[in-house]
Amino acid sequence: MRIAIASDHAGFEYKEWIKKHLEAAGHEVVDFGTDSAESCDYPEFIGPAAEAVARGECERGIVMGGSGNGEAIVANRVRGVRCAVCWNVESARLGRRHNDANVISFGQRMVSIEAALEIVDLFLSEPFDGGRHERRIRKIDAS
Repeated sequence: MRIAIASDHAGFEYKEWIKKHLEAAGHEVVDFGTDSAESCDYPEFIGPAAEAVARGECERGIVMGGSGNGEAIVANRVRGVRCAVCWNVESARLGRRHNDANVISFGQRMVSIEAALEIVDLFLSEPFDGGRHERRIRKIDAS
């Protein structure tokens, strides 16, 4: 799978861990930055990653920050992106199954690296349930 990844300074450490984890699992990772833990403005990195998912250049996206909230807001401003904030495995599962999330966001200050890796793995493997959820996704995408 081709995966867009991006973070701000507060998510940089996890971005690097997750990138290695994904590559070891055979995924192609497109890193949109940032490239250090030096303070930066997350929209500069999250926006292009989300746009790559919306254009179909990447199948999924993973964005990170301190809490993951601001990053999700930026990603969800891009038409065609459905970004779920995930603070545990169950939120990632429901984001995929019910919301067909194509991007996830989480915070380095909110979850352990072990939990973050579990969230990522589940996000990449969990299917969309379709059915009644499909109708809702069409309404979201039409708005």
